[in-house]
Parts: sequence; structure tokens; C-alpha cells
Amino acid sequence: MVKTGGMVASAEPLASQVGVDILRRGGNAVDAAVAVGFALAVTYPQAGNLGGGGFLMWRRCSGQTAAIDYREMAPSAAFRDVYAGKADEGGPTVGWRASGTPGTVAGLALAHKKYGSGKLSFAELIEPARALAAEGFTSPASLTRSLTSYIALLSRYEASKAIFVGIAEGQKFRQPELAATLARIQKHGPREFYEGETARCIASAMRPHGWINERDLRGYEVKERQVVTGRYRGHGIISMPPPSSGGAVLIEILNILAGFELGRRGWESPLRWHLMVEAMKRAFADRAEYFGDPDFVRVPVAKLTEPAYAAHWREGMDLRHATPSSAIRAGQASDEPLHTTHFSILDRDGNAVSNTYTLNGPYGSGVTIPGTGILMNNEMDDFAANPGQPNRYGLIQGENNAVRARKRPLSSMTPTFVTAPEGALKLIIGSPGGPTIINTVLQVILNVVDHQMPIAEAIAAPRVHHQWLPDEIGVEKHLPESVKIGLERLGHVFGKPRTLGDAQGILIAPDGTVSGASDPRGSGTTISG
Repeated sequence: MVKTGGMVASAEPLASQVGVDILRRGGNAVDAAVAVGFALAVTYPQAGNLGGGGFLMWRRCSGQTAAIDYREMAPSAAFRDVYAGKADEGGPTVGWRASGTPGTVAGLALAHKKYGSGKLSFAELIEPARALAAEGFTSPASLTRSLTSYIALLSRYEASKAIFVGIAEGQKFRQPELAATLARIQKHGPREFYEGETARCIASAMRPHGWINERDLRGYEVKERQVVTGRYRGHGIISMPPPSSGGAVLIEILNILAGFELGRRGWESPLRWHLMVEAMKRAFADRAEYFGDPDFVRVPVAKLTEPAYAAHWREGMDLRHATPSSAIRAGQASDEPLHTTHFSILDRDGNAVSNTYTLNGPYGSGVTIPGTGILMNNEMDDFAANPGQPNRYGLIQGENNAVRARKRPLSSMTPTFVTAPEGALKLIIGSPGGPTIINTVLQVILNVVDHQMPIAEAIAAPRVHHQWLPDEIGVEKHLPESVKIGLERLGHVFGKPRTLGDAQGILIAPDGTVSGASDPRGSGTTISG
């Protein structure tokens, strides 16, 4: 048992409160996750969704784990060169043909069916979201700023413009069409989204564009995957397997760093940061070479997460000089966007959920399906639309992640659990941020394990990011100047300062005391039950 009635950390206060209310009604962490997932589709439309997909990690207090893959799938009309020579409306980032078949409704439904408490029905868990959509909520400044920033995208499509353009701060924001969609799912069950009126609306809207059809929706499949696991300084790492690269790349970096005494060097030691960046480069080179949908390609997760393989990478690391990325060859083993969102949940019995889901870009493709209130993803850009060429986020992706019908695009989402050396749950963590997700989760773990920081401090601390190519360090403005100067002396180059991640974490102390934090970089809230 944990010393709390439960805790929810999410990117949006109303959604966090919805989750806590479910815990207070006797629901478990999965019940709360379902309710939070639907609520964010209403209150955090830049990333919360019905029209996207993601990954849910579940850990029972007994130690049993599950990994639910509800990533979007490429439609049957997709093929390797479908986007060749196309951009903007015809490409994978904007408009009708940018979307994969959504998985969120099916994924949350499977989680509830298999791992929910049984005390609350799926319809009951949707009700808070339906009420928020129907009755409205006061638009906070953060949402109004976000909508204003993407007014050009949302104004392209009449259904999106009618809902999202012109929402002022403090205005009551109602979404009656989305409320009606949620009510249909409540009445007819989750298959309504894939086979009922909602499915017909999606297919009808997509038909003139030759994209997602009734068969794609009917044939969408949620997958349960084997979690990927590792060890770091005696702690257990439990994370998401492919088609997310997050878990394996995270463990690969941790394995490399396990050979160095980071804690003894001190958090502000430039050498500590140098080692961390060099490990990032090498693991992201492997990401570019090996990762894809495991239903279509072989991903050598076991090899890449072996401590012996990490030792091979350590041998080539120079403690006094940065290794140019051009000298790190992907395959030496024999920009998802920032507006993904994550939530972490712990219930009173110690069961936990770490869930990351997304529309890909902020507000996805910009398309809202008429009559439904559903914003659609632009997840097709997470494929290698042009293998070997950088995507909109600068990520180089290989042939393993080429577009193919019914395939799932590669992801960096990294919902993760960390267990203490004796096996008890210690940390629930995750973040949005495209490829920066992996390194955000990494640095929170290092701050907790190596530097014994409280969770709020571990999340708030400055972060860096390196993804192999481009060969530069992504850096936050508040990184100590001494660290930056030290890294530059070692030959590192910095990109333009930017914000990295929006982590949501819960930390369980050895005595069972629970603390949580929402990243100060965002507008989220952590609430105790």
C-alpha cells in the first residue's frame, strides 16, 4: 500500500481532477487513465485526442506489467512512395492524407476491459469528458495562446475553424459535436468509433481524398507488446518496446552511462554532460538504422539493450573531445513534434499507469471530421516518407520505417516505470517532445537515481538533447553557463535554445510516501487523491 489515495500528473488541470475523481470513486489507475485520456481530448486539443494514438504502460502493485500499443496504422491506400514529391496538403504533415487510422478509443477500451477495476463502466469513464464538451469549460490563457499560434492551420478546414478559431481567454469553450460523438461511444461501446456512425463520418469525409476507409477503421488492431527492461545502478527500468524506439534507446543510453560514475562527478560537471551527450549520439544512430514496426521488420532490441553492446560504444568515447556524428556510423551493431502529451497515475493500492499519446503535430493534420468534433492526427510524418532524408523534426529515418499499408510509424514515446533495487515501484515518468522525449525521460531518471533529487527538482532541472543528426546539442536557456562553456571547450556545438519536454512524474519513497510534479515548462497539474 502507498501512503496516498492516489495521484494524477497530467498536462491539464481539469483532466488531472477528472482522474483523481475516478480514483476517489474506487476506480484503479487504469480507470483513471481512461477518463483522463478522454478528458484531454476535450480540454487539451493540441495533443489530447480521439483521432490519434499512443502507448499505455500498466504495472500492477504485484509487479505484473503490460504494454498496450494503440499507435495509429497506415491506411490501406498507403505505400512506400505515396508522398514522393508531395508537400503541404499532399504530404504527410498537413491535411486529409496526413492521418493514420486512429487507435486511441480502441486502446483505452482494451486497457479498461483487461486491467480496469471492474467497478466503473467504460461509459461512466467517458462521462466527465462528455460533460466538459457539452457544458464547456473556461478557456485558460495557455489554450487561447496555443489556438492563436495555430490559427493558420486550423483556419484551412471549415470544421476546425468553426470550433477552434476565435476562442478568447476566459470564454466558455463548448464542443457540442464532440460531446455527441462521446455520447454515441457511451451508448454503443468503443466499436462505435470503428463501425458505427462515427466511423461512417470519418470514412465519408476521407473518401474524396482516397484515404482512410471503412475497412481501415474496422480492421484497426490494438497490440499488447512485451515490455522492454533493463537495469541502471541496481534499479529496474521498464519501458515501451517497438514500434516505439523510446524504451530500447533509453536503456541503451543508460547502459552506456552505467560505466561512468556520474553521481560522483556532480550535476554541473561538464564531463558528466559530455558523457551523456556522447551516449545520446550513439543510441540515436542505432535508432535511425534499426527501428520500425516489429510486425514488419526485425528490430534487434535484445542486442541493443545488452550491457556488452553498451561497452562496445563506451570504448570509442573520448573523454576529452566530442565525437563528430559523421564518425558514428549507424549500424555498427552486428521530429515527432512537441505536442504529444503524457500522464502518470498511481492509485491507492500501488497500481500505476504511464501513458503517452498524441496527434503528432499540434492539432495534428488540422483536419476536424465534420459533424464529430474529432481532430485527426498527422502521424504519417513519423514514417520515413523519404528514407534516409530528415523529416520535419530533423530526424533521419531508415528503410525499416518506410511507409506501408497497415504499418505503424516509429515513435519516440517513452512511458516508463523505474523500480528500486528491492523491486518496489519508485518512479512513473514520461513526457511529450518528439525525439526529445527519450532524453527528457533519461535526464529525469539520472537526476533521481544519480543525484537523489526530489521529483519536482528532477523535472524542473535544465535539459539538453542530441539525436545524432543534426550534429548539435539542443539546449535550454537556463542551462548553467559553466556547463555550456565546458561543453564548447570539448568541441560540442549548440543549436538555438528551446524548451525540451513537459514531463509528468510521480516518485514513491522507500517508506511509501508519494510526491509528484508537473513540469513547470507546461501548464499541467499534479493532484493527490
